[in-house]
Amino acid sequence: MAALHITDIESAINWWREKKPSPDGITACAEVLALAEVYALMVYYHEAECDETSIPPAAQAAWLAWYATTPDAPCIAICSTSQGDAICKGCGRSFEEVQHWTSMSPAGKRATWRRITQEGTAWRFNRYAERAHASEAASGVSAAAARGAAS
Repeated sequence: MAALHITDIESAINWWREKKPSPDGITACAEVLALAEVYALMVYYHEAECDETSIPPAAQAAWLAWYATTPDAPCIAICSTSQGDAICKGCGRSFEEVQHWTSMSPAGKRATWRRITQEGTAWRFNRYAERAHASEAASGVSAAAARGAAS
């Protein structure tokens, strides 16, 4: 079972704060409050990750709404795993991650995104960065729409 990283919880909180700003600068929307509870417990217990199934339903729903706005796959259509590489030179995913991407949970996908971003060695982060950016812009809308349609 994959885990949600604290940075993703924080990103979701900030996304909701922008989407539903506080009317008085003090109160927060229900989504921010739900996610903030999870975030606060993670900070208190010095945990960088929490199990995706252990968070309250309201926080999970708020996190999934944020997740639906993120790019789905890191693919930039240069897949070296099809040529026998264990790690794709284009996106940085392992052969197994590429093969099982559609069956991975949102937390599993985010864990993969976090790893490849931290490594920063895939072509999507250097020589083809502009291609990756254009691909994310195009797929982000369609991925979010597809996730919304599936809900």
